[in-house]
Amino acid sequence: MSVLAISITTVALAEIGDKTQLLSLMLASRYGRPIPIITAIFLATVVNHALAAWLGVEVAGHLSPEILKWGMVVSFIMMAGWVLIPDKAGDDGKLVSKSPFIASFVAFFIAEIGDKTQIATSLLGAQFSQGLDLVIVGTTLGMLLANVPVVMIGKFSADRLPLALIRKITALLFIALSFGVIFL
Repeated sequence: MSVLAISITTVALAEIGDKTQLLSLMLASRYGRPIPIITAIFLATVVNHALAAWLGVEVAGHLSPEILKWGMVVSFIMMAGWVLIPDKAGDDGKLVSKSPFIASFVAFFIAEIGDKTQIATSLLGAQFSQGLDLVIVGTTLGMLLANVPVVMIGKFSADRLPLALIRKITALLFIALSFGVIFL
């Protein structure tokens, strides 16, 4: 599997049921203007994931390829467990800005700090430092794949989605990814 495909798949799967997906739903419900929200998600993700991937490369310079490989395997298995834990929406759902772009950019950037997709991006940057640009593009595309549909259907209730089943399938896909890393 290519660096781009691994990056897209990892983040798209990790994002399912994540707090930033819930944030996307809240922003879409609040503002009802998908283009500024999607643009803000894109830009916030590019900045956040570029920093995360760069940090991963810096850390990788101090680790052997074998440690990086097994670190990736363990991280995918941990990610499988993490996606089974439902995230909650923000503290009170209040947004400070009247601008959908500014509110979305700030909220999304902050929500991504320390999030599983940011951690995954750091690990991918560490594993694939020679393809850092592909990691950033892939993780950004993965984020958009998971969040743009949520923004577009933001007026519908999240209660109608079978999130428990979606989380279980996602966990199985992460386990499959871990096997892919072992045998590739």
